[in-house]
Amino acid sequence: MAKTMTKSKIVAHMADKCDISKVTTNAFFEELFKLAVRETKGAGKFVIPGLGRAVKRHSKARMGRNPQTGEAIKIKAKTVVRLRPSKQFKEAILR
Repeated sequence: MAKTMTKSKIVAHMADKCDISKVTTNAFFEELFKLAVRETKGAGKFVIPGLGRAVKRHSKARMGRNPQTGEAIKIKAKTVVRLRPSKQFKEAILR
């Protein structure tokens, strides 16, 4: 299994493929991150075409069990972020 690419390797690869500087490519990824955070907080979702979407959703309070003791416990409500891959991305990976 291949190793996961680091951020610096991704930036270097994209800079080489797009024929732009690494500084510009790094700035692009930083701005994309900031935009994704701002839009997901506000609108509740952020879409990167062809890759997928980040969706903010509210999880209700519920009852659960402590796996060690079997005791019933109350799990608090919380807000979570889900990263959902696009259909195009899933099909390309699973071929």
